[in-house]
Amino acid sequence: MKNKTSTKKTKPPRAAAPAVASAVAYTIVPKDLAAHLFQVTLTVQQPAAEGQVLALPAWIPGSYMIREFARNIVQIRAESNGAPVPLTKLDKHSWRAPAVEGPLVVQYDVYAWDLSVRAAHLDQTHGFFNGTSVFLRVAGQEDVPHVVDIQRPAEEAARTWRVATALPELKAKRYGFGTYVAADYDELIDSPVEMGDFALATFTAHGVPHDVVITGRVPNLDLVRLCTDLKAICETQIAFFEPKTKRSPMDRYVFMTLAVGDGYGGLEHRASTALICARADLPTTASQGKERSEGYIRFLGLCSHEYFHTWNVKRIKPAVFAPYDLQVENYTPLLWLFEGFTSYYDDLFLVRSGMIDEATYFKMLGKTVGSVLRGAGRTKQSVADSSFDAWSKYYRQDENAPNAIVSYYAKGSLVGLGLDLTIRAKTGGKRSLDDIMLALWQRYGRDFYPAGRRGVTPADVEALFDEISGMRLKSYFEKYIRGTEDVPLAKLLAPFGVKYTDERKGAKPSLDANIGREGTDAKLSAVHEGGAAHRAGLSAGDLLVAIDGLRVTGNPSNLEALLARYRVGDTVQVHAFRRDELMAFTVQLQGDRVPGIGLAIDTARKIAVARPTMPR
Repeated sequence: MKNKTSTKKTKPPRAAAPAVASAVAYTIVPKDLAAHLFQVTLTVQQPAAEGQVLALPAWIPGSYMIREFARNIVQIRAESNGAPVPLTKLDKHSWRAPAVEGPLVVQYDVYAWDLSVRAAHLDQTHGFFNGTSVFLRVAGQEDVPHVVDIQRPAEEAARTWRVATALPELKAKRYGFGTYVAADYDELIDSPVEMGDFALATFTAHGVPHDVVITGRVPNLDLVRLCTDLKAICETQIAFFEPKTKRSPMDRYVFMTLAVGDGYGGLEHRASTALICARADLPTTASQGKERSEGYIRFLGLCSHEYFHTWNVKRIKPAVFAPYDLQVENYTPLLWLFEGFTSYYDDLFLVRSGMIDEATYFKMLGKTVGSVLRGAGRTKQSVADSSFDAWSKYYRQDENAPNAIVSYYAKGSLVGLGLDLTIRAKTGGKRSLDDIMLALWQRYGRDFYPAGRRGVTPADVEALFDEISGMRLKSYFEKYIRGTEDVPLAKLLAPFGVKYTDERKGAKPSLDANIGREGTDAKLSAVHEGGAAHRAGLSAGDLLVAIDGLRVTGNPSNLEALLARYRVGDTVQVHAFRRDELMAFTVQLQGDRVPGIGLAIDTARKIAVARPTMPR
């Protein structure tokens, strides 16, 4: 493929004529690959008589931070019947057009240079967008059909591009440019689009086609193995929520993955997911017959997580998300359930689908426990508060985050594990967290689209947990969900024959700080409360220069080797730059406080035959 960029000027695209009665219509075309510009033309056939309000979402569901996507609109203009129409800006993401007779046509350019799963990105290698980044909402017409004409870029670099999206085709052919249709605005913005020269494969999971789209250079990509493994995970999850019918909640699903040198992340959608990963994590034909690598297992866990969201948060939703208000924050104390429980089940389904064995699962679980215990923030913020404060704290983390907040993902997964173990133990294995998830699905999620759209409240959640488990779980909620106590996993795991150990390397001298790199220097990225660095007065952002006169470099092994020459309790002189000032600190080294959690079946102990079974 040639990478030459055409300099030929092209005419603006014609607005797509609505092919569905009363439809709102968009045309989107990659206008300039090198300038990273999408051009969008919106046609409103029947604008509001009092004047039409248009607004771009301020955030995207699944990523709880105001992102102000409208800041990427470079220019915008409107016309009706060939005459210009003035647009009045109402706020940072809304415009009003005056009353007009006839269709209102709005054309605008969107700058797309966010290489993530949340916004839009465009260059000579590919194009990607979430609807929240590019499609203005037509106020009052959110529930009518929305048609979008996705046009091929004019540049030579895009001559062989294809299109991947979960949107139903209207006149376009599958994977082709052309017109697609959404039942309403919510479906439109919940269906991201990838275009480019991507690798493509399809498998069926309980009769439903699932597309696997990989964008980026991945030599010797093993799509056969990837599809085989994803099929096992998807079928296991479908059967979990619908054990009798094995009926999927969607007619088709698309895994969109951007492979880069180093990256990790995902965002869920109702019939697709957008993923980003390190290309080294994807399977290669050169390793056929070998065990799955740690990176590949991590990627499968990400896929499992986002796929589980198809049920848990895309259909089983907090009441405040039904519907979303995409112009302002939507606060809920329930993200520990929607993200935390999804984080609990993602790895569990790797076990249930045969991707990993029990020992690997315990190793992964141990790392999660250790990550939660590492931060002092867990003693100050509950997972309910962490959920509510996601908008201002979790998605806006700074250098003090380990000391101030707790992750509703990580601790939320431990809350799920603790609840599962508690229910299984108290009911003799007759009930489990699985039963609660199924009840949530049956009552709130199964009929969410198109008729139901009823979300769950915090009171609904607690009442349902009590009802399905047959227990009174208020104390658990008060201690571990609304409170800041650590989930007592050692105690909860013991009846299941699982040994819990914490092998902290206390004899290893440490500054108790996170170390990053800035050029060739070592930089303190976070200083843990109560640790050696904190007590000595060092701060996040300080550049370490020397320990007892010996240079510290950005190579992690350098600092480790320097500290290895001392014992816990020894005092050292540390020189560091804070901004442009050289400062000296007297540091008393302490033992490494990083948890080393180990989990394993206690084979040395006699386990009663009637013991409850571990979640599997």
